[in-house]
Amino acid sequence: MKIKWLGHSAFAITSSDGKAILTDPYRPNAFGGAIKYAPIRERFDLVTVSHKHADHDGVDGLVGNPTVVDTIGHHEAQGVSIDGIATFHDKSRGSQRGNNIVFCLNVDGMRVCHLGDLGHLLDDATVAALGNVDVLLAPVGGTFTIDADEAWQVVEKLKPRVVIPMHFKTPKVGFDLASVDKFTAGKPNVLQAGSSEVQFSRSSLPSKIQVVVLRHAL
Repeated sequence: MKIKWLGHSAFAITSSDGKAILTDPYRPNAFGGAIKYAPIRERFDLVTVSHKHADHDGVDGLVGNPTVVDTIGHHEAQGVSIDGIATFHDKSRGSQRGNNIVFCLNVDGMRVCHLGDLGHLLDDATVAALGNVDVLLAPVGGTFTIDADEAWQVVEKLKPRVVIPMHFKTPKVGFDLASVDKFTAGKPNVLQAGSSEVQFSRSSLPSKIQVVVLRHAL
């Protein structure tokens, strides 16, 4: 399985048999130009959308006609098994920013969970629903989501093998977000990948939690 960080919360996940999955595609120039990442030009079979905000639901401009999954529950789409777990975009059960869906995808015998714009810590029932997470794609920039400290608390509850940070400050984001350094500071086993892509197999997953920081591709 290959995971490429396109930018913000958008990842391209490619299975060993070539199935292409996209998470939370942004709309270029959304929010008055605050989203400066380049348009997504790749072709995908399947797209997940955690919530209907313009930096996460840019499906209209995608190439081709991918299957879009944007609801909670269990889905079998394009040969991929997906679980959508209901959460919130804030700490007040969605009253400020609405609902959020955590999507867990089963790819090449690994469970990849994308937290979307999670805005709160996880209760035990949600942790149980997410199951055994191998790779966690987690927002760490705060302001609109959990912040760096809260993200680490989520990591400690879920105990994934790999954590890939997302939704943090870069030169391509005009929002008031914290940088990824606030999340990685003082953490053990941090890998600065130096590229936008990383590859895993079931047998190559690290034995203890590893934070992998990718560079945005777009």
